[in-house]
Amino acid sequence: METAITLNHFLFVSGVLFAIGLAGVLVRRNLIIIFMCLELMLAAANLTLVAFSRFNLKDGQPDYEGHVLLFFIITVAAAEVAVGLAIIVALFRSKGTTDVTKVDTMKY
Repeated sequence: METAITLNHFLFVSGVLFAIGLAGVLVRRNLIIIFMCLELMLAAANLTLVAFSRFNLKDGQPDYEGHVLLFFIITVAAAEVAVGLAIIVALFRSKGTTDVTKVDTMKY
C-alpha cells in the first residue's frame, strides 16, 4: 500500500518541530540550548515555506520561488549564529555562566 506525502504531512512535521523548539525556549535555562531551540523553530518555518512553495503549482510545475527565499533565510541564520554565539561566549567570559536566571543585568 503506497501513500503519497501531502502538504499536510509537511505541515504536521513542521508544527511538531516548532512546538519542540518553543517548549525548549520556554523551559530551558541554558542560553546555548535556548539558541539551538530558536534555530529549530527557524528550521520549522523554513520547512513550511518550502512545502508551500513545492505544492503551489504554476502551469503544472512547482513554484520554486520559496526555495530561493530559503537560501536568503539560511544566509541570515548563519550570520545570526555567528553573532549570537559571540555574544554567548562574551557573556560566559564575563559572568562565568550561561544560565539565564543568573544573568540579571547587562553590566559587567
